[in-house]
Amino acid sequence: MTFADLGLSDELLRAVTESGYDTPTPIQAQAIPSVLMMRDIIGIAQTGTGKTASFVLPMIDILAHGRSRARMPRSLILEPTRELAAQVAENFEKYGKYHKLSMALLIGGVSMGDQLAALEKGVDVLIATPGRLMDLFGRGKIMLNGCSLLVIDEADRMLDMGFIPDIEEICTKLPAQRQTLLFSATMPPVIKKLADKFLSNPKSIEVARPASASINITQRLVKVDSRKKRDTLAKMLRETDVTSAVIFCNRKTTVRDLNKSLQRDGFKSGEIHGDIDQGSRIAELERFRAGTVNILVASDVAARGLDIKGVSHVFNYDAPWHPDDYVHRIGRTGRAGASGVAYTFVTEADAEAIDNIQKLIGTKIEVVGAAEVVASAEPAKAEPAKDEPTRAPRGRGRGASPALVEEAPREEIAQLAPPESKPPREEKPREERNREDRPRESRAREDRPRDNAPREDRPRDSRPDRTAPAPPSRRRNEQVDDGPDDGWNGPVPEFLNFGFTE
Repeated sequence: MTFADLGLSDELLRAVTESGYDTPTPIQAQAIPSVLMMRDIIGIAQTGTGKTASFVLPMIDILAHGRSRARMPRSLILEPTRELAAQVAENFEKYGKYHKLSMALLIGGVSMGDQLAALEKGVDVLIATPGRLMDLFGRGKIMLNGCSLLVIDEADRMLDMGFIPDIEEICTKLPAQRQTLLFSATMPPVIKKLADKFLSNPKSIEVARPASASINITQRLVKVDSRKKRDTLAKMLRETDVTSAVIFCNRKTTVRDLNKSLQRDGFKSGEIHGDIDQGSRIAELERFRAGTVNILVASDVAARGLDIKGVSHVFNYDAPWHPDDYVHRIGRTGRAGASGVAYTFVTEADAEAIDNIQKLIGTKIEVVGAAEVVASAEPAKAEPAKDEPTRAPRGRGRGASPALVEEAPREEIAQLAPPESKPPREEKPREERNREDRPRESRAREDRPRDNAPREDRPRDSRPDRTAPAPPSRRRNEQVDDGPDDGWNGPVPEFLNFGFTE
C-alpha cells in the first residue's frame, strides 16, 4: 500500500513524496481513509508510530475547501506540551506547502501579541495547549463556535497533567456537530469516559498493544550505585557506539547539574526542561537536530512527541516514576523502523518502579552490570607489592573516600592514633568533682585571695601595673599548658622591650 491508495490529493502526495515517505504506517493506513470520510476516531498507538501524520494529512485535504474568519478557527488541535504543539505545526508547514492554509500556534512562553495578530486575520488550523487557549477564550479574544474539527492528541498525557477538566470545558464551547479525533497511547477509564461523552459513534483503531515498547529497541537495566551514576554514564557514552543520545532525569535540577558535568568532561551536550523559555527550548532542539550537540539531557517535558531522526540511544539516568513515562522516553529511539538502544540505570531504591514498568510492558528487561557494558573502559588495577606498605587513609575529611577508610586494616588505623591510657578516675566528693570539671581559669580565680574593698578604696599598689611588659602572644589554636594564670615570674625577654619605660 502507498499513500496514493489512501485517497489523498495530488498536491498532498507531492509534499509527502518530497519529504521522503512513500509507504504509510499501520496507524496512517487505517486512520486516514476514515478521517477523510468525516468519521470520529479513537486511535490507540504508541509514540513513534506516525500518528501525527495520520490526522495532519487528511486535515489538510478537508480544510482545503472553505474560508477562515477572524478570531474563529476552523479546526483545533489540542496538545499537552509546547514541544508537541510546535512539532505538529512543523508537520503542517511541511505537508501543506502546496495548499494555501493559514495556521496559528497558541502556546505559552512566547509573545501573545503575534498570536493575537494571527487570530485576527483568521486561521484554518489552530494548534494550542489548553492553558493558553482557556486564557484567551476567557479574555474574549477567540471564538470556538466555528470550529468543525477537533483533535485531542496524547489524551493520556493530558490526564497526567491535569488538563481533562479544561478539555471538557473546551468541548462544550465547540459546535455539537463536529468531527472529533482522539489519540492516546493508553486508554485509562477517565479517557474512555471522555471519549464516550464527546465522540459520536467513533471508529477505534489500535495498531499496537497499549504501553508496549517497540520491538526495534534493545532494552537493558544497568545496576549502578547511586553515587557512581555520573561516572558510569560518562564511561558508557565514551565506550558504546553513541551517535546521538537523549538522557532523561526526573528532576530539573538533575538535568542542569548533569549537563554541566558532561560539558566539563568534554561532551557536546545540551539541556531542555520546564524552566527554559520556549525560544531557548526550540533553539536547543535545533542544535540537537543539526548535530551541534549530540547529547540532550531532558526532563519528561521532552519525553512525548519529540520526533528527532537518528537518536541511537536513550539513557534513563533516573528510573521513571510512572510506568507510562518509560514507554514514551525510550520511544525517542527506534523510530520509523530504525533500531535503537535504551539503558535504564537502576539502584536499590528503584525496585518497585522497575516492577511496575515490566508489568505494564509485559516483558522482562535484561539486567546487566555497568562493568559488562563498559568492560573495556575499566583499566586493570595494579596490586601493591607485598613488601610495599599500604598508605594509610587520611580519614573522612575533604577529598577522602569513604571506601578507602573502610578498606584500611583496623590494626593500621589503631596505630595512627593510639588511645591515651588514662588512670581510672578516683571517686571524690561531689563538690570537688564539680570544681574540677570547671575551666582551669575559673579555678585559678577562686584560688586567688579576694579583695572585697571598693575599687576607689583599694591601695594603689594593688592595682595592675600598666607599665609591666605584656605576656608573650600566642598563635591561634596553640595549646600550651602554662599552669594557672599567676603572672610572669621570669626575666623579661629582650624582644619585648619596645618602648616601655619604668
